[in-house]
Order: sequence, then C-alpha cells, then structure tokens
Amino acid sequence: MLNIYGIKNCDTMKKAFRWLDEHQVEYQFHDYKKEGVNAELAAAWVAKLGWEAVINKRGTTWRKLTDDVKDNMSESNAVTLMLEQPSLIKRPLIVKNEEVYLGFNAEHYAQTLI
Repeated sequence: MLNIYGIKNCDTMKKAFRWLDEHQVEYQFHDYKKEGVNAELAAAWVAKLGWEAVINKRGTTWRKLTDDVKDNMSESNAVTLMLEQPSLIKRPLIVKNEEVYLGFNAEHYAQTLI
C-alpha cells in the first residue's frame, strides 16, 4: 500500500485519486489541511528530493511569501514553512516503500505504482 499526501480539493489530487482508483491501487490518504504535516516526514522529503522539488513555487502560497523569505530559502527554512503552511508542498506527494514521487503523471504512475 502507498501513502498519498495532499489537499483533498486540489484538482491535481483529484486526478491522482481517479487514476489510483481506476487502476485499483490501494492507498492511504493524508490530508495536510486536516492532519497537518509531520516534521520528520517533511525533513525526510526535503533531504531526499531537495526543497526546490518539494516546495510548489507555482502556487499562490509561494507567491504570497515575502521576497526575503523566498530569497533566503534553505532546507531547514523549507521544512519550517511546510509545517506552518502545508499548501506549499507540491501535490500529490506519494510514498511507496522508501520512494517518494511528486506530482501527477499517469505514465510515470503506471511504471512505478502498479
């Protein structure tokens, strides 16, 4: 079974849920808005993938940050911000075994999640 992290009402999350359901892939969903983010997991994701990959720079949450915060981003700052504002985390974030996958890509899902 895999774990999928994100926000339930996100359009990209809905695509991922639909794909997983259609392909009968069992998953456990963790909603950032309701359950928050675990500091250990956030730090592990950033350590494994880099903060540049994990933080969604396209979203409104990123755009609302001050230039000073954006310009001084580091791994530790990213983890702190992820805990305070989980909407900054790129969605969906999928963990299967020890691997972490970001975003929705049906072709990539077919190769790695089934």
